[in-house]
Amino acid sequence: MPDDPTPAQIAVSPDNPCPFLRALVVNGYVGGHIVPLPKLSGTIAMASGETGLKQKMVQIETWMVAVIANGLSPARVIKSATSGAVLDELRNGPLDKHGAGSRILDVDAHVHEDEIERLAGFGKECRNPDGGTERGLTAKEIDTFMAANMKRAGAAAHWYYPLLMKGEWPVLLKILGKGDGDERYLSVAEVRTLFVEKRFPDRIVARLPKL
Repeated sequence: MPDDPTPAQIAVSPDNPCPFLRALVVNGYVGGHIVPLPKLSGTIAMASGETGLKQKMVQIETWMVAVIANGLSPARVIKSATSGAVLDELRNGPLDKHGAGSRILDVDAHVHEDEIERLAGFGKECRNPDGGTERGLTAKEIDTFMAANMKRAGAAAHWYYPLLMKGEWPVLLKILGKGDGDERYLSVAEVRTLFVEKRFPDRIVARLPKL
């Protein structure tokens, strides 16, 4: 059954395993069932903070991932392209790594705090552009984290999982990250808020359409 929303949030299905998409749904930016690909990819492109041609490229890349998210058969791809992605039917689809990922969110959409702490263990103290420092992961630490997830999965990990991972944590770093260049990092505190409370930082909300 759908996850219990916090006040002013919309319920979201446990069969939507993507934390970013879950936050989009519960806060009303997209629907929880069938979402047309232009709407979905356009919303994510806006959240990226890119403008002009770079924003268009984010939208195209997102569209290409979303069109295969519910299945790889020609009929399924055509249906996704014309009707939209079915967000509450993503689990067990082509992008599901079946336990070879972070394991922060389980199949029942329960958040495992110990896995967030494990994520933090791969990070370091990063200089916050707003002042002070906080625990975070740069691209280098994220690569190490993803490699450890593959190793932990053992024989259950397929050869193509690292390709899928490139569309997850590295993309989250691009959208939610703080700082620039090699020092850009993903805040563990903001990851926890995204998974547990299904909320975006204010700077991301400011990029999204007004509700």
